[in-house]
Amino acid sequence: MWDDAFPSFLIGLREGLEAGLIVSILVATLVRAGAKSRLPQVWTGVLAAIALAMSFGAVLTFTAASMSGTAQEAFGGTLSVIAVAFVTAMVFWMRRSARSLSGEIKEKVTGALAMGAGMLVVTSFLAVGREGLETALFLWTTARAAGESAGPMIGAGIGIVLAAGLCWGLYRRVLKINLTRFFTATGAVLIVIAAGVLGYGLRDLQEGGVLPGKTAYAVDLSQSIDPGAWYSTLVQGVFNLTPTMTWLQVVAYAGYLGVVMTLFVRGVRTAAVKPAKPAESARSAEPAAEGEPAEKPGEPAADGKPAQETRPEAPARRRPAWVIPAAVVAVPAVVAGAVVAFGGSKPADAQTVAVSEKECGKGFTAPKPGRQTFQMHNTGDKASEVYLIDPASNAVYGEIEGLAPGTTRDLVATVAGGSYAWRCVPTGGKAVTSASVRVSGGAAGKAVVPVSEADLAAPLTAYKQYVNQGLTTLVAQTKQLSDDIAGGNLDAARTDWLTAHRTYASLGAAYGTFQDFDKKINGRTAGLPDGVSDKAFTGFHRVEYGLWHDQSASDLAAPAARLAEDVTGLQKAFPTQDFNPADLPLRTHEILENTLQFELTGDADQGSGTTLATADANLAGTRELLGVLRPLLASRDAQLLPRVDADIDRVQKLLDSAHRDQSWTPVDKLDTTSRARLNGATGQLLEDLAPVPDLLEIRKSA
Repeated sequence: MWDDAFPSFLIGLREGLEAGLIVSILVATLVRAGAKSRLPQVWTGVLAAIALAMSFGAVLTFTAASMSGTAQEAFGGTLSVIAVAFVTAMVFWMRRSARSLSGEIKEKVTGALAMGAGMLVVTSFLAVGREGLETALFLWTTARAAGESAGPMIGAGIGIVLAAGLCWGLYRRVLKINLTRFFTATGAVLIVIAAGVLGYGLRDLQEGGVLPGKTAYAVDLSQSIDPGAWYSTLVQGVFNLTPTMTWLQVVAYAGYLGVVMTLFVRGVRTAAVKPAKPAESARSAEPAAEGEPAEKPGEPAADGKPAQETRPEAPARRRPAWVIPAAVVAVPAVVAGAVVAFGGSKPADAQTVAVSEKECGKGFTAPKPGRQTFQMHNTGDKASEVYLIDPASNAVYGEIEGLAPGTTRDLVATVAGGSYAWRCVPTGGKAVTSASVRVSGGAAGKAVVPVSEADLAAPLTAYKQYVNQGLTTLVAQTKQLSDDIAGGNLDAARTDWLTAHRTYASLGAAYGTFQDFDKKINGRTAGLPDGVSDKAFTGFHRVEYGLWHDQSASDLAAPAARLAEDVTGLQKAFPTQDFNPADLPLRTHEILENTLQFELTGDADQGSGTTLATADANLAGTRELLGVLRPLLASRDAQLLPRVDADIDRVQKLLDSAHRDQSWTPVDKLDTTSRARLNGATGQLLEDLAPVPDLLEIRKSA
């Protein structure tokens, strides 16, 4: 999250400081002119600008959310390129205008004072509104690039708050900042960040089909760089550089950075050699301090002409002070709401399809080929599962789970040539299937053939048999471990500990597979008040800690005996334990998810340095699970298994390279490249395993 916060922090700081300086100069000018009564007009304009920026951000967010995936890519890419253009223009404008900013604003304020209250509101609104719109656009693009909004929003918030503090310090003359140097330094950094945003935006346009070259890769380091490592996320979050980039991205990034940075640096050097301006110009970027004497009526002004006397204004009918601020906030919000409601809430050509206990698919007509959005509206009295199916094979193209009565949700599916129908399964009711329609054109659509409990019965039986055999072996191994310790043979105990622990890890003990027994047998110290000294710390890791921290055999006899006893208890209980067949496909992903979280980080290590051995056993358990599920997977996605098998072989080779002469390299002793490759290969395997639970999900429509 924090790596995604820096670009937004910088834009929040810069744009906040620009807007803050403008407001400070407006306020200082009015104070010096003796027109403090006009300050609410300035704040009204500022409030209107903030409301406009927030409304603009809401429109971007909600209208994009209603688009198809391809349209979202094209829309986001286009706005990213526009954001780069705005940021580039802002960087050059501020570098050029910082010295004369105060004078320009004072001239506008003088004109606004002469034209009335409305013009002062408009002046402050226009001065601050541009910064707000630029900030909203840049924040939207960086949040979309990051895939989350928390980091960018927090970064921008911190930057804006810091900018407000700096402006207050400048206004009060308690702080001095060389604004020219500040905007020059931050401008150079923003140019680098904007180059990354440009590359990301062009990639979106390629994904959206607007630009060619989607598969023409200039750089592909995904096999040698771990995309999940801290340095990868930092570089990607700050600079939008990824391990895999197309030629268009690379050329655009290098070209933009080379041309724009050269022009920016050349402009800085040119400005540096210009002769110094008078003292007033040098101070022009600093707002005047409150309390400085204003020009008195009748005395000469700065231009040598007598200052005009201020005549008392005619009393006007007073209105409540809150009316105008409330209006300037409400108007942009209402307009934004209208745009979202009427322009973005319902995608173009979206069909509204009715769902109920007796009627399913009312309003469904043959859709056009391509990515389609269907608005599913439950008109019945019960929650319902909704599926877009092939009526001949029951294969599922898309689904919504738990559509509540009276609600509407979008179902997005890619439609190609074939037959389509809706199947609605109300809670506690019978399935209802709509009439089918035929879509012509394009290749056959990709659908998932439903899986029933009966389909998973044979794989579940085979896997239970595998686990039962493994538990029989484990009982003997933990008894041997306990006997080693009871006999004082700690060297043999260390060898037998690793053998037994690898056996247990290969049985797929992930996410409650063995219910409460897993915590007793393989629990960690997380959440225990006394850590390794806590009485609740038992099992393999408790014995591991003692064996590799020079505890005596007498200290370890009781923990080892309890471990053997708990394993025996698990062996007896396992045949009677409930095992949801739907959980079986989840294990293919969850075992290695645990591995990446605990073993490959070293968090599970209690001194033996053998977490890679455990990872190797976890990989064996995953391979066993895939073996029993292979027939079901092969019939549903023929390309998945070869890809997963190649991933497993890659991870296995990396683990084998850390195994020498019955000893394993501790994970924290791996060199940086080897560790990155192992993490990256495991992450890729997890990504390729992710579709397995969805492919083998037990659906009520089956």
